[in-house]
Amino acid sequence: MREDNSQILPIVNILDVKTHAQSFDTAVETVLQWAKEARRRYISTCPVYTIMMCRENPSVSKAVNGADMVAADGMPVVWLQRRRGYPNAQRVYGPDLMLAVCEQSVRKGIKHVFWGGEPGVAEILAARLQERFPGLQVVATFSPPFHALTDEPDTEAIARLNVLDAQIVWVGLGSPKQDLWMAQHRRYLTAPVLIGVGAAFDFLAGTKRQAPRWMQRIGLEWFYRLIGEPRRLGRRYIVYNPRFVWALLRHRFRPSS
Repeated sequence: MREDNSQILPIVNILDVKTHAQSFDTAVETVLQWAKEARRRYISTCPVYTIMMCRENPSVSKAVNGADMVAADGMPVVWLQRRRGYPNAQRVYGPDLMLAVCEQSVRKGIKHVFWGGEPGVAEILAARLQERFPGLQVVATFSPPFHALTDEPDTEAIARLNVLDAQIVWVGLGSPKQDLWMAQHRRYLTAPVLIGVGAAFDFLAGTKRQAPRWMQRIGLEWFYRLIGEPRRLGRRYIVYNPRFVWALLRHRFRPSS
């Protein structure tokens, strides 16, 4: 985590992941400000699953903790931030962040790229957002073929993205792949801001249904998604949610050195 950001956005360490405690509006304002600056940054949206992936994989931990903003994209993360001294901390939910940033970026002339999703999803997403926010500048959409990340950056992707002169690249590869991809490619991409938003592509394109707001507010979005996609998401929620709680308990009651 870079020091200058830690001075702006308070950090709450959750199981060795340095999350930023902030309001939703602060997150939106920060993204819009960064999009107009020359410095290259990336943002990880962080639910419980991402934190657990950080605990399992040092490369993921390095990628997430290297982000300029680690936004609380899950209510358990927000509750812990509030418990640790930041009562005004709010959830920075990927789909809501995308909607708010796109809406406010119209008058600022910010250009967007959507990178990720199943074939056709990014195109549907862009069309829906441009219909919702007339004047929204989407300069390109890409649905890159699914493959594991290699040790070397994707030079073809770098060339395709850099020619576009965009300010924000929305990355929808799913966590933790999107976090690893952003960390690996950040230095090579000229767009000021990369934002990993996972399932936001599908939710806002309408290819998958979001949990009702009341379930989101009380931290039960995971249950809604599990019922909808049990085979794909079963391990994520049935295994890692209890592991998260157990890790918190162990961390709380471990002997002090």
